[in-house]
Amino acid sequence: MPSNLIRKITEFAFGSTKDNHMSLPLSGQTALVTGGSKGIGRAIAERLAADGATVALTYNSSKAGADEAVAAIEQAGGHAFALKVELLDASTIAPLFEQLDAELTKRYGSKTIDIVVNNAGGSGFGGLETATLESFDAMFGVFVRAPFFIVQAALSRLADGGRVINVSSAFATRPSPMASMYSMAKGSINTFTHSLAMELGPRGITANAVAPGWTRTDMNAAVRESAEMVSVIEADTALKRFGEPSDIAAVVAFLASEEGRWVTGQVIEASGGYKL
Repeated sequence: MPSNLIRKITEFAFGSTKDNHMSLPLSGQTALVTGGSKGIGRAIAERLAADGATVALTYNSSKAGADEAVAAIEQAGGHAFALKVELLDASTIAPLFEQLDAELTKRYGSKTIDIVVNNAGGSGFGGLETATLESFDAMFGVFVRAPFFIVQAALSRLADGGRVINVSSAFATRPSPMASMYSMAKGSINTFTHSLAMELGPRGITANAVAPGWTRTDMNAAVRESAEMVSVIEADTALKRFGEPSDIAAVVAFLASEEGRWVTGQVIEASGGYKL
């Protein structure tokens, strides 16, 4: 009998071995959130953990940020751990999953994953005039190649009925001249999401993307230093404010939950109505 089926039967009969708060929507589930040490990724990790999932969050350089995120989750009564990985180097993905397997097996006796959130990214947008071969390769390495091979590695571990959620961007459908590389990369994620939905559908696995608009993160800190730019962006947004990471996390949490079971192959813009 498949290990994930045994796990579900055990949880039904005796309660979750991961979380006894069975009223939580993600109780007994495991989630991998890349780039979960700060910004939108941290908000997603915290929300999924608050909803009952055990969260494995990855980080690149900010161990302190990752430790802080894990501590915040545990202080709130959740379960999480951090794994270091440099997603610019595709060869690190296999060792990442070996670490994940070992940690989940040690904790729960199974390496099954229920939710994969591809969130990790880099700084900067990348326009045509300032682009270099190195910056182009880095942008696509982290934003496109890494999610593709993370899902590939996750497939044998992903439970039937699981979730894949990719973080895209409103710039994918409304490209900006200052962000041509970024827009291209996020457009690739949208296409990947559509193909994943078709490929994984027979297993009951949904695949969706969430496309944030202007959200308060380190990535756009320089933009927010200009009061004029902030005013222009807020004026172009129906809800008249910048988004918060928790706004994006709420949409991800819906897609990860049972309530999102009939939504797949979609790119859901979470922008507060930016440039409607």
